[in-house]
Amino acid sequence: MPSSRTRVVREAHRGVYDREAVYRILDEGFLCHVGFVADGQPFVIPTSYGRKDANLYLHGSAASRMLRQLQTNDGAPVCVTVTLLDGLVLARSIFNHSMNYRSVVILGKAALVDDPEEKLAALRVLSEHILPGRWDDVRQPNQRELKQTSVLRLPIEEFSAKVRTGPPIDEEEDYSFPTWAGVIPLQIKSSKIIPDPRLDPARQAPEHVQHYMRK
Repeated sequence: MPSSRTRVVREAHRGVYDREAVYRILDEGFLCHVGFVADGQPFVIPTSYGRKDANLYLHGSAASRMLRQLQTNDGAPVCVTVTLLDGLVLARSIFNHSMNYRSVVILGKAALVDDPEEKLAALRVLSEHILPGRWDDVRQPNQRELKQTSVLRLPIEEFSAKVRTGPPIDEEEDYSFPTWAGVIPLQIKSSKIIPDPRLDPARQAPEHVQHYMRK
């Protein structure tokens, strides 16, 4: 059940509180926004993430403001959001234009991952979440790189999702207005890959690169 902080108020019928539905949204996205307060100033930072069971993992430079602020063993309060934009909804009135989307809000305390095995496993989760198959195809992080990187764990305990689907919703008197109305679907789609100029010409891109897509 949602908490008083995560219950959807505006358009409450679009609120989704099913854990598996939230996981599906999280697993399709890979960019989140992390909100936190440092010295009384709110910040919202975009970053990548990965999910393993009921934990969300975040990472970054140990010297970054976000990681320095949040890397406490007892956890620091954060708000993490993920949004998937599925379409532009064109109504007959400009007021009723909208978007089709799936979004998730997670509230909780992000704690520093200091166990070396969990840290390395979390980095693999992050890598495989964004580009499945890449971790085993490249050099693994060395001790210097691991020392420069911090990983945070956020339990997925207090959360909600909000979803809009379908056509525009116009005022009844506007349905006869002479303009086009409907949905422009949107999706993340990769373009033709661009090899590194220093790549061996004989080196072919692996399958996970040639046919990358989000599911």
